[in-house]
Amino acid sequence: MASSIANDSTVLMHITMKLADGSAADSTKVNNKPAKVIMGDNSLSPAFEAELLGLEAGDSKEFTLEAKDAFGEVNPDNIHYLDRTKFNSDTPAEVGSIITFSQPGGELPGIIREVNDLSVTVDFNHPLAGQAITFAVDVVEIH
Repeated sequence: MASSIANDSTVLMHITMKLADGSAADSTKVNNKPAKVIMGDNSLSPAFEAELLGLEAGDSKEFTLEAKDAFGEVNPDNIHYLDRTKFNSDTPAEVGSIITFSQPGGELPGIIREVNDLSVTVDFNHPLAGQAITFAVDVVEIH
């Protein structure tokens, strides 16, 4: 096992995300399943990876990333207006509901933001886009 996180490390760690108001958004501790992160595979932003470099197994660290380095800014191109007739009792159009749309390459979840007589506004941005996020990480293992 490696002693500290480097650019090519595979890291097992718990990640807890908190919003600016201090409320928890998500945590791997809920199911006691640490996340496996491969440094340099582009699944994390460079700013996130920079915070991890040098940490050792057993270390904990808390840091805040601005929206652009966390889940990105809200992209207006990811907000779509769908015909109200596409929704029915199986797929009700209710504000706040998350609907998963199948598409080539996988499934895409969207949050219904607005409903009117003719259309339904669906936001396909990440639910945490546009927000600064505080991450608390607990390093379990480094390989």
